[in-house]
Amino acid sequence: MQGRQDRNVRRTRVKTNQLTGSRIGIIGGSLGGLSAACLLRDAGHDVTVFERSKSELEERGAGIGLLETTYRYLVDRAKCDVSAISVETQHIRYLNRDNSVVHDSQHHYLFSSWNTIYSELLQHFDRDRYLLGHHCVDFGSDKTSAWAKFDNDLEFTGDLLLAADGIGSLFRSRLLPDAQPRYAGYVAWRGMVSESDLSAELVQRLGDAITYYVYANSHILVYPIPNVDGSNNRGERLINFVWYRNYLEGGELDDLLTDSNGQRRQLSVPPGLVAEHHVDELRAQAQGRLPPILASLVDAVEQPFLQVIYDIEVDRVVFDRVCLMGDAAFAVRPHAAAGTAKAADDAWAFSRAFEKHESIDTALAEFEPTQVQLGRELLERTRVIGHRSQVENTWEPGDPDFIFGLYGPGK
Repeated sequence: MQGRQDRNVRRTRVKTNQLTGSRIGIIGGSLGGLSAACLLRDAGHDVTVFERSKSELEERGAGIGLLETTYRYLVDRAKCDVSAISVETQHIRYLNRDNSVVHDSQHHYLFSSWNTIYSELLQHFDRDRYLLGHHCVDFGSDKTSAWAKFDNDLEFTGDLLLAADGIGSLFRSRLLPDAQPRYAGYVAWRGMVSESDLSAELVQRLGDAITYYVYANSHILVYPIPNVDGSNNRGERLINFVWYRNYLEGGELDDLLTDSNGQRRQLSVPPGLVAEHHVDELRAQAQGRLPPILASLVDAVEQPFLQVIYDIEVDRVVFDRVCLMGDAAFAVRPHAAAGTAKAADDAWAFSRAFEKHESIDTALAEFEPTQVQLGRELLERTRVIGHRSQVENTWEPGDPDFIFGLYGPGK
């Protein structure tokens, strides 16, 4: 199979005067890259995805707010039932320190897990064009074509390269060396527990809403998501928490990111690898600072993990026949639940531009300014939310400015 795939990738590029039939390589097979691959494939382009991981991706079941742009391909094109890939909640709820409810308003949200959406998208793309174990180590571009070289000596040449290689993007680091990740001053601790392992009272109180607790220089949010097998039946779901906590850059952050094997991580520390003394400290802080019901949830998580919050901003995304998308362009804070939606919106913007224009260059010229503006606006909004929560302490329960949305609160 691998030999057949390699011959397919190396075949001679067919030039065309129309965008239909363009040869496109996508570097990175996460949600944004897969969404773009499906859309461009549907439009008649010759699309190959190159993913560096040697196995299909997973995010340990991490929860995501499922905005419409994220699930649009699955519902509009693949005809999936959104209720089968998500959990629906109807309330935004804030707790006091004593477990009492300080605010409760009706608001409809959908939540899912990263794994669920990834698995569904992958089912709708051609597996022989989704190449695992291909780590891009070099690339180049001119006015008419682009090429990429991988660590297995395979080379790809095509009409366009879409760089969807995430926050640590090789493409961005080469093309925009000054656009470095900037630490936001805090990390997101995360974890999830099966409802079957929790008390009936906890599931009843936390299973129908997104639940917040906001306190000095921190906040935690809790919501239900599908299980790792995709099940979203009550009693089989997961209860997911995200807890934002401040750490000083330097020695404090370095110690937090040094895993149980002594390796200093850059972006995250996966489940099972967080140093034991940091897990103990997390549980102690939960008992001392959180409402008891949320502290019991944190305590029930066997392997909490953490992700560092970074900002990345760029002023351009098109470089001849190479284009940055998703986190390879803008890394935004998670507070709007719009990171995956932004990557999917990039994919849809590609699709619209390619349908409208008869040359790649004019399509990219339309794509770039709109997506750069969207990225800047989203990043600024999430910065404001983060600053109000983690620094200013001006987040009041029920504030509508903090409703999830890609284009604005609730939008």
